[in-house]
Amino acid sequence: MGAVSENPGIPDPAVSVRGLVKRYGDVAAVDGLDLEVRPGECFGLLGPNGAGKTTTIEILVGLLAPTAGEVRVLGREWGEDDRSLRSRLGVSLQETRFPERLTVAEVVGLFRSFHPRGRDPRSVIAEVGLTEKAGTWTSRLSGGQRQRLALACALVGDPELLVLDEPTTGLDPQARLAFGDTILSYRDRGRTILLTTHYMEEAQRLCDRVAIIDRGKAIAVGTHAELIASLDGATVVEVALARGDLPDEAVRALPGVRAVRRENGAILVSATEAHVAVPGLLDLARERAAELAHLTLRQATLEDVYVSLTGRHLRDE
Repeated sequence: MGAVSENPGIPDPAVSVRGLVKRYGDVAAVDGLDLEVRPGECFGLLGPNGAGKTTTIEILVGLLAPTAGEVRVLGREWGEDDRSLRSRLGVSLQETRFPERLTVAEVVGLFRSFHPRGRDPRSVIAEVGLTEKAGTWTSRLSGGQRQRLALACALVGDPELLVLDEPTTGLDPQARLAFGDTILSYRDRGRTILLTTHYMEEAQRLCDRVAIIDRGKAIAVGTHAELIASLDGATVVEVALARGDLPDEAVRALPGVRAVRRENGAILVSATEAHVAVPGLLDLARERAAELAHLTLRQATLEDVYVSLTGRHLRDE
């Protein structure tokens, strides 16, 4: 039986993690992680390689046992009725290997047989754009087609919770967009999605809420708007110089400036008051005899939040 909600009328979390720890000897891959995924939302885990995302996913889907902490998935703990719980999940990990002498249709049909209920394999194959490859051996699929097949295998059981570990890595931008549309349509049917990704723009497009994971801990959790608001600088001023330089310390001391960083030769300034920061930057450039190649303003993004919190880019590692 699932857990009874402590608050009648409020559904239990689809995923609840409290104090999760996973150690390998003296190394803590996950170190006191707390997470809660609400029913019907798309929740994203963001973080660099080694942050603990994949380890967390493997614990949540029952592939690894935690060292410590509490994990509840769809109201159950692993070890209660694992077969029943697995039938309610759809999982696509970073690397999925398929029998080379089975066709796409045969593989999806095989995965459908693992679930007491599910969807018509042909409709799922069409949904992921593999209809023309339905009769093709998996050994003859491209990397992107294998990614689509992995998603089809996760979807065909019509799971209550869809867990995807970096599902679009290696796909071209157009394929990532199509992949995202499939995920969004699944969420729109009232199902829950938990995914990891290395693409900040993808997380911003797909996820209702995200958790930024670093060194096995969740260092920030919220909606895009909440996390961006936490910067106290929702505008980013990007300055490229044709000649000269503006020292970071001098830029940081300007009114209306919250933070400064360098990226691809440009100076990125997080501004609390852009109308104050921009004139200050122009005055500073004149004082330093620096010549501007361009100056642009844009809204802050999840990438800016991540860099502000960790001091590095998501894909730096």
